[in-house]
Parts: sequence; structure tokens; C-alpha cells
Amino acid sequence: MKSGNLLKVILVLLVAAAIFALGQYAGMTGRTVQLTNVAAAGQAGAPERAAAPVTDPAGTAPHRYAYYPGTEELGKEEIRLIALGTGMPLARRSQAATCWLVELGNGDKFLFDIGTGSNANLNALMIPFDFTKKIFLTHLHTDHWGDLPGLWAGGWTAGRTSALEIWGPTGAREDMGTKYAIENFLKAYNWDNMTRLANLPSAPGKINVHEFDFKGENQVVYEENGVIIRSWPAIHAGDGAVSYALYWKGLKVVIGGDSMPNTWYTQYALDADVAIHEAFLTPEQLWRLYNQAPATAIGVGTYVHTPPQAFGKIMSTIRPRLAIAYHFFNEADTVLEVGEYIRETYDGPLTLAEDNLVWNITRDEINVRTVISPDEAWSVAGPVAPPPPDRTVPDQLSKWSLDHRWDISDVSAKMVQEFKAKHNLK
Repeated sequence: MKSGNLLKVILVLLVAAAIFALGQYAGMTGRTVQLTNVAAAGQAGAPERAAAPVTDPAGTAPHRYAYYPGTEELGKEEIRLIALGTGMPLARRSQAATCWLVELGNGDKFLFDIGTGSNANLNALMIPFDFTKKIFLTHLHTDHWGDLPGLWAGGWTAGRTSALEIWGPTGAREDMGTKYAIENFLKAYNWDNMTRLANLPSAPGKINVHEFDFKGENQVVYEENGVIIRSWPAIHAGDGAVSYALYWKGLKVVIGGDSMPNTWYTQYALDADVAIHEAFLTPEQLWRLYNQAPATAIGVGTYVHTPPQAFGKIMSTIRPRLAIAYHFFNEADTVLEVGEYIRETYDGPLTLAEDNLVWNITRDEINVRTVISPDEAWSVAGPVAPPPPDRTVPDQLSKWSLDHRWDISDVSAKMVQEFKAKHNLK
């Protein structure tokens, strides 16, 4: 073959390889899979059109490939899944730690984990705090419940009218279980709690704990309003981690939490419409980018957590309609390698998760898009008006402190009088 022809052949092969690589990338990354429609049969469908046709130059452009919170009514048999945190213990501005919001067409909403940094993404959805009170913890690492203080106190100060409800597993010992953690959380935040009780209604400052045995296999931990949530053990760092499956209207969403590969997940996550499981950074990435010692990186990346190839093997075994990989920093320096390793063992529908992706799940299709939400969101009023303070705790300021108060209330007296008159306050 002449050298010129050989160069042409090489060039054609390189172009073909590049096209194939781009196709693989488009099928696995969070940034591009949002345009993929996953058919009910579990195969990746053709990409959706970016938006409906625009025929009126002065009109609207409907059906954009983005989700604007609060603008779409869920179908009566539809689930909306939103990633509010998909990253690592060292939360970033671009990626918070673990948190998943599940919204159902019957109005129910559930949070699975509330990891460090995720509360800001939740607040940006502008959902009344009375609707986000049910929290299911997979385990007690800070990257899975580290933003509980913000949700607890932030929601309390911004209009929540009743207690938070938290479900979580026992531990190997009493002092490693969810009940112990929440009781001592309130003790650690006692100054916060007491000073707010002196000025706010008391009910939304409470936390009710529903602890269950972490060893229970596929046990029902919640059943109400047609919704069933089951749990089974996970294997992660120490006894007391679990995975969950939510069942509703014939749909099944699995939230794996953190775990090394285990036989419970491959048994109880079968027939999932959406299966979420961790796919951790590689040991090389943990060493080079996350500043871990090589011995730590290999242990954390392949024993404490699930490496990407093992994630792929799990998903090839259970074959969900859609697999979601999370718990790694999804960026240009990591995503291709993580995705390529997953594709060594799994060829099905896949999203490599990042924060603020949303999946709409029905029996016929699963669509994934990006959430567009404001950085400066205010709290939104719900159906129940916040009650006035009940003064169950006396003022926590002592006479010693108050004796040093500088009374300049005259400068705001007019504003105060006008506000009191407007709201019939004495």
C-alpha cells in the first residue's frame, strides 16, 4: 500500500475512533446524558430534540431540556428524582455531598441523606419546608448527614411548622446508631436550640427518630399513602450502613448509599427502574487529586468503596432500566476514566451523576435534564401558616447582658409601629 493511501486509512480509523469515543461519552456523562430518553425496555433511545419548535417570534419556547423547579406538575404515576449532592466528603461549590430528593405524583417527598453542602441545593428548589421533613439516612458519615444542622435550624427559622422525621439504622453498638446520633446532635446544638426556643415556635425544632435494625433484609421501614420503603444492609467501613428501595405505583427506585459490592444489593435491587450505587474515584485519582497516601487510596478506593469496574459488574447483574453512578468528583480530569472503567463491565443505560440533575420516571420512559434554580432563593410559604413563638423557654439573655444593652429603639420605632399595625400585633 502506498504511503499516501496508508495515511488516509489511518486518518479514517482515527476519525472513526473519535466518533465512537464521543458516542460513548454522550451515553455516560451527566452533562450529555440529559438529552437521552431511556425507553421502557431498558435500552437507550434516540436523543430528544432540544426543544419544541418555536413558531411565534414573540411567544414562548416550551419544552426546553431543563427543569425549572415549581413549574411542572407531576403525573399521577410519575416520580421526579433530583440529585442534590453527588460528591465527596470534601464538599465543593460545584458538588455537594450525598443527597437525593424523591418527589411523587401523590405529593409525597422524601430526602435520602442530607450530606455536607446539599442543603443549599435543596433550598434553591424553593419547596416549602413542611414538604421536606422526611429524611432517610443510609449511614452516619458526615458526607451523608452533615447538612442536617442547616435543614433543622434553617427550616425552623424559615417557616417549617412541625418536627423533622428521620429514619435510620441501628449500629453495631447503641452509641453508633441513628437514635444516639440525633439525641447527641441536639445536645451538641443545645445553645442553638435553647436560644431559638426562646424566640420561635417549639414544634419545628423537634426531631422524631424512627430507628430500625440495620441487619433487616428487605424489611419495610416505611409504609404510608401507597408508598413502601424497604431497607437492607450495606457494607461500608463499619456495621450500620443500609441501602433503600422505594416502591410506588409499580415503580422502583433504589438508593444504594455507600457500600462495597454485596449480595444483598444484587438480590434486592433487581427489577429496579432506577438503581443508584456508588462508583468511587480510582486509587490513582485519590492519590493524585485527593491527596491520599497510596496505601490509603487503594484501601479506600477498592475496599471501603466500590471501584468503577465493580459498579459496572453490579449493574450488568441487576440490569436496571437506568443505572446512576455517584460519589466521585465529576469533572474533566476524572469523568472519562471513571466512565471508561464502568464501560468495561456494563453497556446499559447510565448516568454519571452530578449535582442538579433531575430524572422524570414513568413506566414508559426516563428523561434526565438539568435543574435551573436561583442562587438567591427565599423560603416559600406552605399550606400552613407559621405559628407565633410559644415562649416555652425563657429569654436566654441574662440581666448582666441586658444591663449593657444600648437602647436606640427610637430610630426604628416608626417601622416597628407600622409593622405591628399591619399584622395586628400589640
